[in-house]
Amino acid sequence: MQLRERQPCGAEYLDYVTLLLQRARLASPTRGVWEAADFQWWWRRDQHGDPGRQFFWFDDGHPAAAVILTSWGDRFSCDLLSADNDLSRVLGTLWPVALGAVDALGDMPVEVTVRDDDTAMIDAVVASGFAATGEAGAGTWLPAADRPPVSPIPDGFRLADRSDSRGTHHLVPRNGTQVAERLAECSLYRRDLDLAVYAPDGQVAGYGLFWADPFTGVGLVEPMRTHDRYQGMGLARHVLTAGLNRLAARGCSRLKVGYTFGNDASRRLYLGAGFRPEPPSRVYGRNSTA
Repeated sequence: MQLRERQPCGAEYLDYVTLLLQRARLASPTRGVWEAADFQWWWRRDQHGDPGRQFFWFDDGHPAAAVILTSWGDRFSCDLLSADNDLSRVLGTLWPVALGAVDALGDMPVEVTVRDDDTAMIDAVVASGFAATGEAGAGTWLPAADRPPVSPIPDGFRLADRSDSRGTHHLVPRNGTQVAERLAECSLYRRDLDLAVYAPDGQVAGYGLFWADPFTGVGLVEPMRTHDRYQGMGLARHVLTAGLNRLAARGCSRLKVGYTFGNDASRRLYLGAGFRPEPPSRVYGRNSTA
């Protein structure tokens, strides 16, 4: 592999990271933390205009590994990616580059998410001054053929997708006024998989965004939310099962969703629908100049 002299920015970056993570998923059915759709969802926050925050290595013209720093405003996340979903082979090349990019951020906090079974990566981050933050979670998987039936929706509520609406996007309050524009720039985004449930008075009661990747056959659920006043009514179960049904109709053979430890409502919802967890992932953090 040779380091690309010009690190890709903007839409070119998004194309490369999508291709890289699709290669990784095809190489390993469940290994690794992220899907291509995760990084497309993050695009709403960071369009990666700075060439010093993404580094790609190539194999026969195809992206084979990367170091990606994503800005969340008050902190950065740093992710190391490999096309075979095995970082041990390339860690010696990627980690020094990652540390150099992290140090260039000054005193901005940086987080790295690592699965518990990636011992080589854990050793590298701990040796570099990162410490577990206490934040942890798990990715869970479900064969699409084993998905539960679509659950009923309470009387007076209705489910709609963005194909039915041209108004203000229901994700704006938590994700900014440009969220619809950013999602439209993502190759895996589909308006008919962008679901919201509406209360009888027309207010948004909850939502779920579903990503169908035709290249890997994986359908990702990210994000899911039910507003506080509508919790406990079965709305999340309806949105989830309706979305999974649409992912299967789009050709997805495997379905994935993650949850954070301590969020018991999400754990019950996903495990109750038949999802089964992979090994946990933990967040390690430090100030970049530590």
